[in-house]
Amino acid sequence: MSTTHFGLYGLGTMGSALSLNIAEKGYGLHVASFVAEDTDKFLARADCLGDAFTGHRSLADMVKSMPSPRAIILLVPAGQAVDDSITEAQPYLQPGDVIIDAGNANFHDTRRRATMLEKQGLAYLGMGVSGGEHGARTGPAMMVGGTEAVWNGVRPMLEAIAADFQGEPCVDRVGPDGAGHFVKTVHNGIEYADMQLIAEAYGLMRHGAGWSTTQIADLFDDWNKGVLKSYLMEISATVLRTHDPDSGQPFVDLIVDSAGQKGTGRWTAIEALTQGVSVSTIEAAVGARVWSADRNGRATGAALFAQPRAKVDLDPAVLHQAVLATRIVCHSQGFDLLQAASCEFDWAMDLARCAEIWRAGCIIRSDLLDEIATALRGRDRDDTLAFCPEFADELALCLPALRQIVTTAIAAAQPVPVMMAALGWLDAMSQARGTADLIQGQRDFFGRHGVARVDKPGVFHGPWSDGT
Repeated sequence: MSTTHFGLYGLGTMGSALSLNIAEKGYGLHVASFVAEDTDKFLARADCLGDAFTGHRSLADMVKSMPSPRAIILLVPAGQAVDDSITEAQPYLQPGDVIIDAGNANFHDTRRRATMLEKQGLAYLGMGVSGGEHGARTGPAMMVGGTEAVWNGVRPMLEAIAADFQGEPCVDRVGPDGAGHFVKTVHNGIEYADMQLIAEAYGLMRHGAGWSTTQIADLFDDWNKGVLKSYLMEISATVLRTHDPDSGQPFVDLIVDSAGQKGTGRWTAIEALTQGVSVSTIEAAVGARVWSADRNGRATGAALFAQPRAKVDLDPAVLHQAVLATRIVCHSQGFDLLQAASCEFDWAMDLARCAEIWRAGCIIRSDLLDEIATALRGRDRDDTLAFCPEFADELALCLPALRQIVTTAIAAAQPVPVMMAALGWLDAMSQARGTADLIQGQRDFFGRHGVARVDKPGVFHGPWSDGT
């Protein structure tokens, strides 16, 4: 595909950064945005790369002006804005043209749009992009869903702008139709859990043990040199070390403790429930964000039920093991969901390749992902990731520390929902016989659902109904 045939619509923060990245890699790019003046402002800012860009007053004008085959990248808000953009561009598209949705779309919408456009001879790629503004500008991780033929047509450009891990571009086709956006959704779900996990460790040290933000930052920096090395750990240390230039206070103390969300964490939890897969750590992280947003409710609860926070005696080495165990569990649950969706939608995903894409450029990049990719590449069955030899021994070693930290947090009235979820999952999954026998008995009692017995094959009903 000729480099003059690429266009990008939507020059917000991500669109502007990605446009500059594309141009810097030697590709000509047509650009347009919702408001024509935004295109003018972008071109003025991008004067040093001005020859690479051709600006247009609208999406329709851009598509009409471009030679075919065209590849139109959409970076607009998920939902109706994407459908509206497709409707605007569609009259001017020709068979062989492709639309690349690079926003955080719901994968169900991506599947619907791909089917609709393919019937008209057009192509649609759903592309998850991770890395924020900096990643978009310097090299994001990208997960592409679509046909092999269409992927190959745009692959050289996408590989050129992607993040690089030891010479390997962090972009690939992960499956057809909505697969790319689904992988990005699960990536974001893991991101929610990892962010909440780090915040829980911070809370135990700051509010439980009385550490200063600088002390916590120093410990995070130390952790970032070993098995917990990650982008999120790195920036957490930076945030905690930053002081307000006016007051001199730690800047984190001036931030309202209400975390925002854009929906991808909820989508992960919803799809996990649909697929019958446990992502309890991600669900806990989503719940924690919801609780954080209810500031009035928390103020009322504090007046009614607040317990004095007990002083916590923390061993950093024990906390380190608890954080590692929880991080392994939340990644394992995420990959379990990817595996289930791959089977459900016949995507034939290479899970190891998904982990490899995330090793650079994206928000959850970490050294752990290299180990995960190796473990997934080497397993010969569909065991959950946590049970692979590479992690099972480590989890067994860290489990007592996780239990100790959760117990300490509960006693001190320190909320650690993600750590608790990880411990609950590990405890449940390490019981060869649990308590669901009673649940099945209850179901049969009130609904005649039937039960399986351990001593003989078949489906049976309990004797409670006839008193025998």
